[in-house]
Amino acid sequence: MNILKKIKRFATENGDRIAIKSDDSCLSYGQLDAYSDKLATWIYRNYGDTKTPVIVYGHKNPYMIVCFLACVKAGKAYCPQDISIPDTRVEATVECVEPEVIFQVEGDITLDNENVINLDKIKEIIEKEEETAKVENWVKPDDTYYIIFTSGSTGKPKGVQITFDCLNNYLDWSVTLCGEVKENEIFNFGNQAPFSFDLSVMDLYTCLALGGTLHTLTKKMQEDYNAMFNHFEEANLNVWVSTPSFADMCLADKKFCSTMMPNLKVFLFCGEVLTTSTTKKLQERFPDVKIINTYGPTESTVAVSDVLITPELLEETMAKGKSLPVGHEKKGTWLEIHDEQGNSLPEGEQGEIIIIGDTVSTGYFKRDDLTEKAFFTCEREGKMYRGYHTGDAGYKIGGQLYYNGRIDLQVKLNGYRIEVEDIENNMLRLPQISHAVVLPNMKEGKVRSLIAFVTGNLDGKTPSEFGREVKKQLKEILPVYMIPKKVKYVEEIPMNINGKADRKYLGGLL
Repeated sequence: MNILKKIKRFATENGDRIAIKSDDSCLSYGQLDAYSDKLATWIYRNYGDTKTPVIVYGHKNPYMIVCFLACVKAGKAYCPQDISIPDTRVEATVECVEPEVIFQVEGDITLDNENVINLDKIKEIIEKEEETAKVENWVKPDDTYYIIFTSGSTGKPKGVQITFDCLNNYLDWSVTLCGEVKENEIFNFGNQAPFSFDLSVMDLYTCLALGGTLHTLTKKMQEDYNAMFNHFEEANLNVWVSTPSFADMCLADKKFCSTMMPNLKVFLFCGEVLTTSTTKKLQERFPDVKIINTYGPTESTVAVSDVLITPELLEETMAKGKSLPVGHEKKGTWLEIHDEQGNSLPEGEQGEIIIIGDTVSTGYFKRDDLTEKAFFTCEREGKMYRGYHTGDAGYKIGGQLYYNGRIDLQVKLNGYRIEVEDIENNMLRLPQISHAVVLPNMKEGKVRSLIAFVTGNLDGKTPSEFGREVKKQLKEILPVYMIPKKVKYVEEIPMNINGKADRKYLGGLL
């Protein structure tokens, strides 16, 4: 697949079809292609064929996508930055990238760059430009298409570089997850994640590859249940893409069911663990909708494996008290389990998940030291591929991959090595608990105890009584050393800008 050619084809054949819709603004495929062509011409004329990335700052405005496509049509990678990212972090990214130009589509941040182009100027450029972008100036297969900055262990964000080839290879697979698109059928995709989070690549580019319409959910909407649910109804969604935590938040309201989205075909989940409790509620509320669990880090272009969670698989998993699988690898990918010495482990044995394949990143932007530690090359089926050490713990059974938390989320308490996500998964087996986050309570660099934050049904109990009951029940399923010292009831688990449980914020409450 070549996503840029796909978009151009839809622009030619169905130019009036809506590509992106956000609040009251929208752009058709014809506008998206033409506007990005004109902006690309301006970029190339002013900044030539240098490979310096372009920062695109904003939120869910459709012109964000115009800027993304314009950058790559001018041969340059784009680096998305959402308005919800703290200013100091955005400034650190600007300092790292050293862009020749910044497109500021939304937001009132003052960026330290003499070539900041705001939305009015972007529209003016598009209106005045007469030439169209040349295909020979587009990014090449091995060129970086986008750079997503993720958290780094040093406190500084790391820029993950994804090539045009990686994206196209990913899309060859991701479009198959959505089911068959009939002739003249237009799929409506829901977008929850900000464009600075790579989960958005799943909805944005899969949607554009299928000629669908992307309905973006703004931060303002996500803070208002009524507005958000009205948005879901009006969008008439066919494909849902989000983190499991976001679905959990929606499930707190009984109106979130098939009546609200009668034409929904599939839930696609990625970014964190999909729990059995969340899946059970979804199957009860949306009995005819497929639920697909996927797995993959930013470094391997969103996701590399998938599994359809059927009622039978869910029942079997719950009966065994296990976590749901994350599936089989896509074509062109190998998922292997290695020990600390780099040896492959047999089925059933836990180790580090290693990803090898045609969607693995070329490495971290301007960080050869980190790239050398995390990435490697190796031969598979007579070809050379890139590989990545995920830092994730997992194992395989029957060819299916099971994710078992981060290796770096292992803690040592009183000599015992403990996976905090193991505790969380077991807590979710208790019927009164909806969501659980377990954190180590550190003192002088040492883990002194474990604290659990939970949401659920108090059933008339006080939070203290609820916590004591939970600890009592955990004694039936966990060793004593794995039981949290305190179980704190909260009204809701806060989410970070990417829609995941905000462990950092909760850590501040310890």
